[in-house]
This record gives sequence, structure tokens and C-alpha cells, in this order.
Amino acid sequence: MEERQNQEAPKMSSVEQEEFEMSHTDKLVGVFSEPGTTFSKMSKFPPKTADWVIPILIVIVVSIFSQFLMMNNPTIKMAIVEKQVAAAEKSLNDAVAKGQITQAQADQQVESIRDRMEQGGAIQLIGSLVGTPIAVFLFFFIASGVFWVLAKFVLHGEGTYKEAMVAYGLPHYITAIQLIITIIAALAMNKLFSGTSVADFMGMEKNTITGFVLGKLDVFTIWFYVVFGIGLAKMFKSNNTQKYILGVIAVWLVFSLLFFALAKSVPFLSFLAG
Repeated sequence: MEERQNQEAPKMSSVEQEEFEMSHTDKLVGVFSEPGTTFSKMSKFPPKTADWVIPILIVIVVSIFSQFLMMNNPTIKMAIVEKQVAAAEKSLNDAVAKGQITQAQADQQVESIRDRMEQGGAIQLIGSLVGTPIAVFLFFFIASGVFWVLAKFVLHGEGTYKEAMVAYGLPHYITAIQLIITIIAALAMNKLFSGTSVADFMGMEKNTITGFVLGKLDVFTIWFYVVFGIGLAKMFKSNNTQKYILGVIAVWLVFSLLFFALAKSVPFLSFLAG
């Protein structure tokens, strides 16, 4: 009888240990090492705001820091200025062709834009400090909503918007690493990089079909969406992880194509092509 009780004791202890909620540090490590197991354990507890806020804040900080470093490198800064001036010039030339403004007005506006960007300074820093958090959080909330609709109503999972936020937010640690590698590559090669895709390393514009396709060949981005798909499946209590991964990647590609088409139609929105 005593032997039987001794055999059952370790099993009880093991079950109890599994019921303890993971720390955020464990979740961070788990997203890289064992995303399936990590999200499975997380799904047993109510979603925590910290699990999406912390990685998003880290992405914002790294993004602002990267912009600061880029703009303090003369070669990279010049490339950024020329790229944005070229986009503005194309938009203004279209306005001239439509008779909305004169060529002289277009030239004046281009020079004004160039001067403001080259001077940069406090205004640009404030714009980055204010604009980046707003843009990142806004995109995060909208994207979380889109993927919640996918998981809840298309894939018929069991979960809430908060659980979609956690599933989408935690893999942003991968995005933070991607940003750091982008900065290192840019400074090491003294060249403007906007990402880690094949198109970025080949120096291709992403507003062409070839550039768009090669722009999606990015190890970090694909890694992010695969981990997110796993997380969404586990948080929405599904055993069909593959279906969620394919669904997430399909939504990503569809919206990428929509943004690409929009950028081609409206030159002012050319930044969406990336």
C-alpha cells in the first residue's frame, strides 16, 4: 500500500508543477526554443497584458534607436533623403501632369522637402519619438483584430481578442532581433537597409513585382508568422496548428498584395510596397 502511494506522489507533483504560470522571461525564451509548448501552457491561464505590451515596447525602442543611428550616418542619411525625395517628386510630377500644380511649384516643393530632411534635427527626432509609437500600436491593434476574426470566425477557434493580442504580440521579440540585425548590416555595409529580405540585400526596389516577391523571402518575417500561427492555434485551443500557420501566412500575403497594389495606384503611398 505504501509503495503504491509513493508511486502516485511524483505524478501528483508533476501535474501541480505544470499548473504554475510561466514567468515572462520563460515565455520570452520559449518563443524561440519551444513556441508550441510555451503557448500551450499560456493558454491555460487568462491572457496577460504584459505578454504583448513588453515586446511591442521593445520593438518601438529599438525602432527609434535604429532611426537615430541611421540618420547620424551621413551616407545612409543621404540615401534616406534621396529615396523620400524621389517618392515626393514622383507624386508631384503626377500632379503637374494632371494640371493641379505648375512645374515651378513642384520644383519648389521638392527643394523644400529636401532642405527640411537634410536639416533634420529636433523636429525629426520629435516626429520619430511621437510617430513611431502611434504607428506601431495602431498597426498592432488593427492586425490583432484581423487575425482574431480569422481565428474566431474562419477557423472556428475558441478565444478572445486579448488572446489574439498575446499570440501576435509575443513573437515581436523576433521582430526586435530582426531590427537589430538590420541596423548592424546597414552600419557594417554603410548602406540603407529597410529589412532583412533577399530584396533588401540585393538592393532591389520593392515597388516592382520581382522586388515584391523577393521582399517576402525573409527568414525573420517567415519565422515570425510561423511562430505567430503556432501561438494563435494554441491560444484558440486548436490541435490543427498547420491550419492556423497557413491561415496566418495567407492573410499576410493577401494584405501585402493589397498594400502593393495601393502603393502602385497612389504614388504618395509608395512606402506601403515595402
